[in-house]
Amino acid sequence: MGFTSFMEAALEEARAAAQAGEVPVGAVVVKDGTIVARARNRMRELTDPTAHAEMLAIRAACAALGSGRLTGCDLWVTLEPCPACAGAIAAARLSRLYYGASDPKSGGVVQGPRVFDHPQAHWSPEVYGGIAETECADLLKAFFAARR
Repeated sequence: MGFTSFMEAALEEARAAAQAGEVPVGAVVVKDGTIVARARNRMRELTDPTAHAEMLAIRAACAALGSGRLTGCDLWVTLEPCPACAGAIAAARLSRLYYGASDPKSGGVVQGPRVFDHPQAHWSPEVYGGIAETECADLLKAFFAARR
């Protein structure tokens, strides 16, 4: 069985976020090769600073699967998760994290606090960065360039 990327589905969510005036980040949770949840940033829409794509996708996947643990699931997200989202990924026990663009300003996985490398981290998924990195980064750059 070959490797299947689900980054295009996450990018679809990111594009929908941009259309809605949200920072274009999208995420999907995959279990056994099937998308079980998808989400986009909705912080402005929901007036909720925790409504990051990753948080919403994790919540939806937990609801869909009837479990607070997502062991055996993968998270695909267009931008390196922030420290809060990395904490949620650890709490949910996601098995693998695939992300697109690195986030030198607010990232929490390979940038900044490196949450999964912290001695107090109780769970650490396998991490794969740089998936469709150029497309993910270009979407973010275009979004912010249009607002400046």
